[in-house]
Amino acid sequence: MKNGCEKEKEKVVICVCGMTGCGKSTVAKRLAEKYGLEYFSGGNALKVLALEAGYKPAERGWWETAEGMNFLQQRMEDPKFDRKVDEKLLELAKQGNVVLDSWTMPWLLKEGFKVWLKASPRVRAIRAAGRDGIGVEKALKVLKEKDEMTRVIYEGLYGFDLGNDFSPFNLILDTDELDVDEVFHAVCLVVDRLVFGKF
Repeated sequence: MKNGCEKEKEKVVICVCGMTGCGKSTVAKRLAEKYGLEYFSGGNALKVLALEAGYKPAERGWWETAEGMNFLQQRMEDPKFDRKVDEKLLELAKQGNVVLDSWTMPWLLKEGFKVWLKASPRVRAIRAAGRDGIGVEKALKVLKEKDEMTRVIYEGLYGFDLGNDFSPFNLILDTDELDVDEVFHAVCLVVDRLVFGKF
Protein backbone atom coordinates (compact mmCIF):
# COMPACT_ATOMS: atom_id res chain seq x y z
CA MET A 1 0.00 0.00 0.00
CA LYS A 2 1.30 3.43 -0.90
CA ASN A 3 1.63 6.10 1.73
CA GLY A 4 -0.05 9.49 1.43
CA CYS A 5 3.01 11.23 0.06
CA GLU A 6 3.36 8.70 -2.77
CA LYS A 7 -0.32 9.05 -3.60
CA GLU A 8 -0.01 12.83 -3.68
CA LYS A 9 2.82 12.81 -6.20
CA GLU A 10 1.61 9.88 -8.29
CA LYS A 11 0.43 12.02 -11.19
CA VAL A 12 2.29 15.22 -10.38
CA VAL A 13 3.51 17.21 -13.39
CA ILE A 14 5.47 20.41 -12.79
CA CYS A 15 6.55 22.54 -15.76
CA VAL A 16 9.30 25.12 -15.30
CA CYS A 17 9.63 27.72 -18.02
CA GLY A 18 11.41 31.02 -18.66
CA MET A 19 13.76 32.59 -21.17
CA THR A 20 17.46 31.66 -21.36
CA GLY A 21 19.35 32.75 -18.24
CA CYS A 22 16.38 32.83 -15.89
CA GLY A 23 17.57 29.75 -13.96
CA LYS A 24 14.83 27.34 -15.05
CA SER A 25 17.05 24.27 -15.52
CA THR A 26 18.69 24.65 -12.13
CA VAL A 27 15.37 25.10 -10.36
CA ALA A 28 13.70 22.26 -12.28
CA LYS A 29 16.49 19.81 -11.40
CA ARG A 30 16.35 20.78 -7.72
CA LEU A 31 12.56 20.44 -7.63
CA ALA A 32 12.82 16.94 -9.09
CA GLU A 33 15.40 15.98 -6.49
CA LYS A 34 13.46 17.48 -3.58
CA TYR A 35 10.14 15.85 -4.42
CA GLY A 36 11.48 12.55 -5.77
CA LEU A 37 10.27 13.21 -9.33
CA GLU A 38 11.90 12.47 -12.67
CA TYR A 39 13.54 15.40 -14.49
CA PHE A 40 13.34 15.85 -18.26
CA SER A 41 14.69 18.73 -20.32
CA GLY A 42 13.40 19.76 -23.73
CA GLY A 43 16.73 21.46 -24.39
CA ASN A 44 18.69 18.30 -23.61
CA ALA A 45 16.42 16.31 -25.90
CA LEU A 46 17.01 18.82 -28.70
CA LYS A 47 20.77 18.47 -28.16
CA VAL A 48 20.47 14.72 -28.77
CA LEU A 49 18.72 15.45 -32.07
CA ALA A 50 21.37 18.07 -32.90
CA LEU A 51 24.06 15.43 -32.33
CA GLU A 52 22.23 13.05 -34.66
CA ALA A 53 22.08 15.84 -37.26
CA GLY A 54 25.87 16.25 -37.18
CA TYR A 55 26.30 19.08 -34.68
CA LYS A 56 28.60 18.90 -31.66
CA PRO A 57 26.61 20.35 -28.77
CA ALA A 58 28.68 21.12 -25.69
CA GLU A 59 27.28 20.74 -22.19
CA ARG A 60 26.87 24.43 -21.30
CA GLY A 61 26.39 27.54 -23.39
CA TRP A 62 26.27 25.72 -26.73
CA TRP A 63 22.94 27.25 -27.75
CA GLU A 64 24.52 30.71 -27.82
CA THR A 65 27.46 29.65 -30.02
CA ALA A 66 27.49 30.06 -33.81
CA GLU A 67 26.81 26.34 -34.22
CA GLY A 68 23.95 26.44 -31.74
CA MET A 69 22.41 29.37 -33.59
CA ASN A 70 22.81 27.47 -36.88
CA PHE A 71 20.81 24.60 -35.41
CA LEU A 72 18.20 27.10 -34.26
CA GLN A 73 17.97 28.36 -37.85
CA GLN A 74 17.55 24.78 -39.07
CA ARG A 75 14.74 24.29 -36.55
CA MET A 76 13.03 27.40 -37.92
CA GLU A 77 13.10 25.85 -41.38
CA ASP A 78 12.13 22.31 -40.32
CA PRO A 79 9.75 21.77 -37.37
CA LYS A 80 10.44 18.03 -37.11
CA PHE A 81 13.03 18.51 -34.35
CA ASP A 82 10.71 20.38 -32.02
CA ARG A 83 7.70 18.20 -32.80
CA LYS A 84 9.66 15.05 -31.97
CA VAL A 85 10.83 16.45 -28.62
CA ASP A 86 7.36 17.70 -27.69
CA GLU A 87 5.75 14.35 -28.52
CA LYS A 88 8.21 12.68 -26.13
CA LEU A 89 7.60 15.22 -23.36
CA LEU A 90 3.83 14.79 -23.71
CA GLU A 91 4.26 11.03 -23.29
CA LEU A 92 6.33 11.57 -20.16
CA ALA A 93 3.75 14.00 -18.78
CA LYS A 94 1.00 11.40 -19.20
CA GLN A 95 3.00 9.01 -17.02
CA GLY A 96 3.18 11.68 -14.31
CA ASN A 97 5.71 12.06 -11.51
CA VAL A 98 7.85 14.46 -13.58
CA VAL A 99 9.37 17.91 -13.66
CA LEU A 100 9.59 19.21 -17.22
CA ASP A 101 12.11 21.90 -18.15
CA SER A 102 10.41 23.02 -21.35
CA TRP A 103 9.39 26.05 -23.39
CA THR A 104 6.33 24.35 -24.87
CA MET A 105 4.73 22.11 -22.25
CA PRO A 106 2.96 24.89 -20.31
CA TRP A 107 0.89 25.57 -23.44
CA LEU A 108 0.58 22.02 -24.77
CA LEU A 109 -0.39 20.35 -21.48
CA LYS A 110 -3.82 20.90 -19.97
CA GLU A 111 -2.78 19.46 -16.61
CA GLY A 112 0.22 20.23 -14.43
CA PHE A 113 1.52 23.03 -12.24
CA LYS A 114 3.26 25.62 -14.39
CA VAL A 115 5.98 28.02 -13.25
CA TRP A 116 7.36 30.99 -15.20
CA LEU A 117 10.67 32.38 -13.97
CA LYS A 118 10.92 35.98 -15.11
CA ALA A 119 14.20 37.85 -15.54
CA SER A 120 15.08 41.07 -17.36
CA PRO A 121 17.23 40.89 -20.51
CA ARG A 122 20.15 42.57 -18.71
CA VAL A 123 20.11 40.15 -15.77
CA ARG A 124 19.78 37.18 -18.11
CA ALA A 125 22.73 38.44 -20.16
CA ILE A 126 24.88 38.84 -17.03
CA ARG A 127 24.06 35.27 -15.98
CA ALA A 128 24.69 33.86 -19.45
CA ALA A 129 27.96 35.80 -19.76
CA GLY A 130 29.19 34.37 -16.46
CA ARG A 131 28.15 30.87 -17.45
CA ASP A 132 29.54 30.95 -20.99
CA GLY A 133 32.63 33.11 -20.44
CA ILE A 134 31.60 35.87 -22.87
CA GLY A 135 31.04 39.61 -22.51
CA VAL A 136 27.70 40.92 -21.25
CA GLU A 137 26.99 43.00 -24.35
CA LYS A 138 27.69 40.05 -26.62
CA ALA A 139 25.45 37.86 -24.47
CA LEU A 140 22.70 40.48 -24.62
CA LYS A 141 22.88 40.57 -28.43
CA VAL A 142 22.92 36.77 -28.81
CA LEU A 143 20.06 36.27 -26.34
CA LYS A 144 17.92 38.85 -28.12
CA GLU A 145 18.44 37.08 -31.45
CA LYS A 146 17.85 33.66 -29.90
CA ASP A 147 14.67 34.85 -28.15
CA GLU A 148 13.20 36.16 -31.39
CA MET A 149 14.04 33.04 -33.38
CA THR A 150 12.66 30.75 -30.68
CA ARG A 151 9.49 32.84 -30.47
CA VAL A 152 9.00 32.52 -34.23
CA ILE A 153 9.42 28.73 -34.08
CA TYR A 154 6.75 28.21 -31.42
CA GLU A 155 4.35 30.79 -32.75
CA GLY A 156 4.50 29.04 -36.10
CA LEU A 157 4.16 25.55 -34.62
CA TYR A 158 1.63 26.11 -31.87
CA GLY A 159 0.40 29.69 -32.03
CA PHE A 160 1.59 30.91 -28.62
CA ASP A 161 3.78 33.94 -27.92
CA LEU A 162 6.74 32.78 -25.80
CA GLY A 163 7.83 35.41 -23.29
CA ASN A 164 4.68 37.50 -23.71
CA ASP A 165 1.78 35.14 -23.06
CA PHE A 166 1.63 34.13 -19.40
CA SER A 167 -1.91 32.74 -19.39
CA PRO A 168 -0.97 29.07 -18.71
CA PHE A 169 1.05 29.76 -15.56
CA ASN A 170 0.09 29.09 -11.95
CA LEU A 171 3.13 30.96 -10.62
CA ILE A 172 5.14 33.82 -12.13
CA LEU A 173 8.24 34.73 -10.12
CA ASP A 174 10.52 37.69 -10.85
CA THR A 175 14.07 36.44 -10.22
CA ASP A 176 16.04 39.64 -10.89
CA GLU A 177 16.71 40.40 -7.20
CA LEU A 178 16.92 36.76 -6.02
CA ASP A 179 19.77 34.28 -5.99
CA VAL A 180 19.23 30.70 -7.08
CA ASP A 181 18.57 29.43 -3.55
CA GLU A 182 15.98 32.13 -2.91
CA VAL A 183 14.23 31.34 -6.19
CA PHE A 184 14.20 27.63 -5.35
CA HIS A 185 12.82 28.17 -1.84
CA ALA A 186 10.14 30.57 -3.09
CA VAL A 187 8.97 28.06 -5.71
CA CYS A 188 9.00 25.25 -3.13
CA LEU A 189 6.77 27.25 -0.76
CA VAL A 190 4.12 27.54 -3.46
CA VAL A 191 4.53 23.97 -4.74
CA ASP A 192 4.26 22.58 -1.20
CA ARG A 193 0.95 24.33 -0.74
CA LEU A 194 -0.71 24.21 -4.14
CA VAL A 195 0.62 20.89 -5.48
CA PHE A 196 1.10 18.78 -2.36
CA GLY A 197 -1.43 20.46 -0.07
CA LYS A 198 1.06 21.16 2.72
CA PHE A 199 0.17 24.13 4.92
